[in-house]
Amino acid sequence: QVQLVESGGGLVQPGGSLRLSCAASGFTFSRYAMNWYRQSPGKERELVAVISTFGGSTNYADSVKGRFTISRDNAKNTLYLQMNSLKPEDTALYYCARAPSYRRDDFDYRGQGTQVTVSS
Repeated sequence: QVQLVESGGGLVQPGGSLRLSCAASGFTFSRYAMNWYRQSPGKERELVAVISTFGGSTNYADSVKGRFTISRDNAKNTLYLQMNSLKPEDTALYYCARAPSYRRDDFDYRGQGTQVTVSS
């Protein structure tokens, strides 16, 4: 069965960095575009970053552009999100999701998520 398992979240000070990972299994990872989302209590989910099947194309929400980098290693079936210059407003549950196609804000499977808290 399809499984997506995130890791790498935690508590970080403003200006700090974190690298999230998403381990995929149960499907041919390289055949799917992938998305990173985040959601905070009381807010709608936000599509943070997207990546095409082989990683040649990426796109970001304006709120994270220039600070976050999405990447993937198809040999390891793993998706990444490098987050730099973190701000308190980046605090959220971050989860990866399998997308129907590149740059489509939709998914058929998602992980449970990893919490990122940015606070001094």
